[in-house]
Amino acid sequence: VQLVESGGGLVQPGGSLKLSCAASGFPFSNYGMSWYRQAPGKERELVADISATGTNTRYTDSVKGRFTISRDNAKRSLYLQMISLRPEDTATYYCTFKPEPTTRYWGRGTQVTVSS
Repeated sequence: VQLVESGGGLVQPGGSLKLSCAASGFPFSNYGMSWYRQAPGKERELVADISATGTNTRYTDSVKGRFTISRDNAKRSLYLQMISLRPEDTATYYCTFKPEPTTRYWGRGTQVTVSS
């Protein structure tokens, strides 16, 4: 299993970024996927998740209306479009899925920094 995030960077408040996650080594279209983030000194938190088919999505309250999770099963890719970014969105963002109750796979993360 391999999950490789990309697309992070430094952006000014109010700016936008689109994160991508390239998946390999497992049947991507069979599993729901999630984005988590972890800010310095804070616990890792769920940002958004999406069902296997992409039909259903869910967001943490702080990003609703600003972030959009999506996927392209043909490309084995997961995305997170982020707009109206705030300094409090600064974190390392991780792509992840949980194929079994006691197993979760993580990518290495991509850093998003929102600062003027």
